Amino acid sequence: MRIAMWSGPRNLSTAMMYSFGNRDDCAVVDEPFYAAYLADTGLNHPMRREIMESQPQDPTVVAERLVTDIPEGKPVFYQKHMTHHMTTAMPRGWIEECVNVFLLRHPARVVASYAAKRENPVLDDLGFVQQAALFDHVCAAGQVPVVIDSYDIRRDPDGMLRKLCDAIGLRFDPKMLEWPAGGHRADGVWASHWYGAVHGSTGFAGAEGPLPDLDGPLAAIAESAMPAYDKMAARKLQPE
Repeated sequence: MRIAMWSGPRNLSTAMMYSFGNRDDCAVVDEPFYAAYLADTGLNHPMRREIMESQPQDPTVVAERLVTDIPEGKPVFYQKHMTHHMTTAMPRGWIEECVNVFLLRHPARVVASYAAKRENPVLDDLGFVQQAALFDHVCAAGQVPVVIDSYDIRRDPDGMLRKLCDAIGLRFDPKMLEWPAGGHRADGVWASHWYGAVHGSTGFAGAEGPLPDLDGPLAAIAESAMPAYDKMAARKLQPE
């Protein structure tokens, strides 16, 4: 089984990778298109040089690796993907060979978290529009995509992970509820910049509080992302 987990940044995506990575039957990969994305866009992200040197920059090479042999001979391959990495230069045919899951987080929370790490974000940085387009692609290919909200996971990790596993046809493993502190061996080289909080964790953080107050350009970005979020949230797995 190949699981493509699609999310934007600052969206519980690393914790979810650690959750699946703690299963004995599961190999994981961390944002495999990151270097290809930077090569295509020319963007100057933190640690750009190190990222470019750490991964293949040819997206066809990346795509082939995702659908051939699963690392370590494991039966399950969890792929953590950032939706904004999937520019028009990236192949998409491989997606149909995966079970596709869409991980959501309310735009206001994403914008507030992202802006604390990188100044002056724009809508394209956050992946909502690209996530909705990939959602449409999966639907058009005849799949029924699974949608899950990070808010619901943090509120009830056990219940929501059981629902997720059931929805994708995977046996639930209680090991998914915790992991060793300090990161995972599959972490991308960029982990030192982005993953500080989750490296100190051994499980999912508690339920999130009220939505953050945003104003000015940040509020405008969050508002622009809401139609894409609402479209997918209408199909999400429902908490008890």
